[in-house]
Amino acid sequence: MSYKWPSKDKDEQLDYSVDWSRFLSTATISSVTWSVQTSEIGKTTLASGQTLTTASGSSVTDNIQNVSQSNTTTVATINIGGGVNNREYIFTCSMVDSTGSTAERTIKLVIREK
Repeated sequence: MSYKWPSKDKDEQLDYSVDWSRFLSTATISSVTWSVQTSEIGKTTLASGQTLTTASGSSVTDNIQNVSQSNTTTVATINIGGGVNNREYIFTCSMVDSTGSTAERTIKLVIREK
């Protein structure tokens, strides 16, 4: 199952989060990795494995920017800028917790002119 964030304008720079608290129970987030794939609205082709680098902010893939990222013990957040109008970006948030368990969430973000 994939989730969906509210759409954003290509000129906006906004925070988007994944709340892992229900998955974690008493564990905490140890590390988070973000990646992104893109597709044109109405087309099924995806670019394969394009990654927004976690080690540095300002990474750009297909005009979408990982401005910065952070996490608390239960929530992973990425600040996103840019994008191409009418393009759907599919973000994957991969998380490793304090017990060594791993999990992923896939979230769609559509860029729409506002």
